Amino acid sequence: MSLLSIGKSGLFAAQAALSTTGHNITNANVAGYSRQAVVQATTTAMQTSGGFIGTGTQIAQVKRYSDEFLNAQVRTAQAQTSGLEAYEAQINQIDNLLADSTSGLSPALQDFFASVQNLTGDRAGVPSRGSLLTSAETLTARFQSMDKRLGEIREGVNTQLTASVETINVYANQIAKLNDQIGKLSAGSDLDVPNDLLDQRDQLIMELNKQVKATVVPGDNNSLTVSIGNGQPLVVGTTAYQLAAMQSPTDQTRITVGYINGAKTTPLPESTLTGGALGSVLEFRTKSLDLAQNSLGRIAIAMATTINDQQHLGLDANGNPGADFFTVPPAEVTKNVNNNITSDTKITATISDATKLTTSDYKVEFDGTNYNVIRQSDNKKTVISPFPQNGTAQTIDGIDFKISNTKVAAGDNFLVRPTINGASNMKLALTDQSQIAAAAPIATSIPLTNKGTGKISEGSVDKNYLASPLTDATPVTLTYDGTSGNLTGFPTGQTVTMTWNGESKTYDPGETVPFKDGASYSFGGMTVGMTGKPANGDTFKIAHNTGSGDTRNASLIGDLQSKNILDNGKATYQSAYANMVSTIGNKAREVQVNAEAANAQLQAAQTAANNVSGVNLDEEAANLLKYQQAYQASGKVMQIADTIFDTLLSIGH
Repeated sequence: MSLLSIGKSGLFAAQAALSTTGHNITNANVAGYSRQAVVQATTTAMQTSGGFIGTGTQIAQVKRYSDEFLNAQVRTAQAQTSGLEAYEAQINQIDNLLADSTSGLSPALQDFFASVQNLTGDRAGVPSRGSLLTSAETLTARFQSMDKRLGEIREGVNTQLTASVETINVYANQIAKLNDQIGKLSAGSDLDVPNDLLDQRDQLIMELNKQVKATVVPGDNNSLTVSIGNGQPLVVGTTAYQLAAMQSPTDQTRITVGYINGAKTTPLPESTLTGGALGSVLEFRTKSLDLAQNSLGRIAIAMATTINDQQHLGLDANGNPGADFFTVPPAEVTKNVNNNITSDTKITATISDATKLTTSDYKVEFDGTNYNVIRQSDNKKTVISPFPQNGTAQTIDGIDFKISNTKVAAGDNFLVRPTINGASNMKLALTDQSQIAAAAPIATSIPLTNKGTGKISEGSVDKNYLASPLTDATPVTLTYDGTSGNLTGFPTGQTVTMTWNGESKTYDPGETVPFKDGASYSFGGMTVGMTGKPANGDTFKIAHNTGSGDTRNASLIGDLQSKNILDNGKATYQSAYANMVSTIGNKAREVQVNAEAANAQLQAAQTAANNVSGVNLDEEAANLLKYQQAYQASGKVMQIADTIFDTLLSIGH
C-alpha cells in the first residue's frame, strides 16, 4: 500500500478518536453516559521480498467502558435506597401524628378521665356531668380526626402506587423499543453496537429500579430481559408487559398491583414486589399504616366496650340502668369479588371480648373441606370446627366467627378487619348529661336497732347482676344467727361464694353460710364485705339504689384508666397507645438509619462504576492533544507522500 494510503488511514483514525473524545467531553454530565474510546488495529501487512511492510491502521471498535457487574450493584443499591427513602417519607407522617403532644391521643385521654374524677369529687353535680360529656365528645373527635389523617395517608399511598405503576409501564415500553433499535443496528454483532442507545437503556433500567427492584438478564441480539417480583417478565426482547393499578379483590378502597396477561389482570402478591418506591410503599401500608390504624381502632373499641360495660352496671341521674356511653363500631367483613358466583357464603364477625383483640386482619378461606381463619400478622391458621357450624360461632382472638352457606367453592375467601373502623366510627352515644350512670345500683344499710359491731361494705356488682337486678320490692336482708354463727336471708336459688383470708368457698342454695370477720360474700352478681362482731338478730340490708348523689360507678369508670385491659390484661389504654407510638417511632428511626446506610452503599457502588465508565475531563483533555498530534503527524505523512510523488514526476520529465 502507498505511503499516502497509510497516512490517510492514520488521519481517519485520529479524526475518529478526536470525535469520540469530543463526544465524551460534551456528554460528561449526561446521566448514564459511559465513556467511549476508539480501539485501533493494524491493517493486513503487505509481503515483499524483504519482509512484511505495514499498510496502515483501521478502527476495530468504538469501545464502551461499562462493567455489568458493577452496574448490577448500583441497580440493587438504587432500588434499596429509593425504597427506604419512600418508606421514610411515609412513616414520618404517622410518627409526627402519633407523637404530637398537642394533637395526639394522650391529651384527650387524660382530659376525659380527669373529667370523670371531677364528676366523682363533685358528687355527680350538673356542671361536672356537662364537663364529662364535653370531654367525651372531644375524645371521640380526636379518635376520628387521627383516623381521618391516617385515611388521607392511605389515599396518598393509592395515588403513589398508581403513579409508580404508570411510570413502570412507560419505562418498560421504552426499554422494549430500545431493545428493538439496538438489535436492528447491531445486527447480531457484539462489537458493532450503538453505544449511546446502550447507555440510554441502562439508564432507563436504573430509573426503573427507583420504582421497583428489577432483575436483568442478557437476551438474544444484544437485548435485555427485565423481570420483577417472583420472576414476572416486564420486558422480553421487543415485547413490554404491563402492570395495572387495580382495586384489591377483598377491599375496593385499596389499590394494589395487577399483572396484565392478555385479557386477564391478576393481582400480584404484595410481598413479592420489593425495593423501589412501589415495593416500599406497599410494605409501608401493610406493616406500618395498617398497624397504626388497626391499633388506634383497637384502643377505641376496647375503651368504648369496657366503659359501656361499666356504664351498664350503674344508675343514671333518673335512677335508670346505664345505657351505652359510646357506640362500638362493628368488624368489617368484605367478600373477594373473584369468589365463585354460585357461592352463597355469609360470614359475620362479632367482637365478643375487646380485651383479646389483636391489631391484625384475618383472611377466612375455604380449602375445599374446611373454612380456615388465617391471622394475617403471623399466618396462624385456625380451622373452623365443626363445619357446618349449626348456628354456633367460633371465637378467635375475641372475635366470634359465624359462617353460614348452602353452596361453597374451594378458594372462596373473605377479609375480616375487626378494628380498622374502630376510631373513625367511635361516637358518643349519650344524648343528655343525666344519662351518665354515676351511681352504683345497690345501696347497703344497717338498722339503728342493731346491737353488735357488725358492718357491711357499700357493695359492688358485676355483669351477672344484670340478669336479676334488685328492685324496690326485692331488697335483700341478711340476718345474723348468734347461736350458729351463720348468715341467713340470701336470695333463694342462688349460690354464695365466701372469700376469707385469700381462700374462696362456694355454698349451694340452701346451705348455711357462716359469718367471718373480714370476709366478702358474692351472690347474684353482688359482692359485699362483712366486718366486726354482730349480735344475734342483727340485720344488714342490700337494696336498690336511687342514683342520687352516688358516684361509686363513676369512680369505677375512672379506675379503668389504670386498669390493664388490652393485650389480654397486660396494657392500659395509655400504655397500649404508648406502645403503638413507640413501635412506629422505632420503625421510623430504623428506616432512617437504614436509608443513610443504603445511601452510603449507593455512593460507593456508583463511585466504583464511575471509575470504569465515568468521563475524566483531565484525561480527555490530554487525549485531545494526543489525537491532535496524531492527526497532524498523519497529515505530515501524507504531505511527505505527496512530495515524494512530485519528485518522482519531476524525474520522469
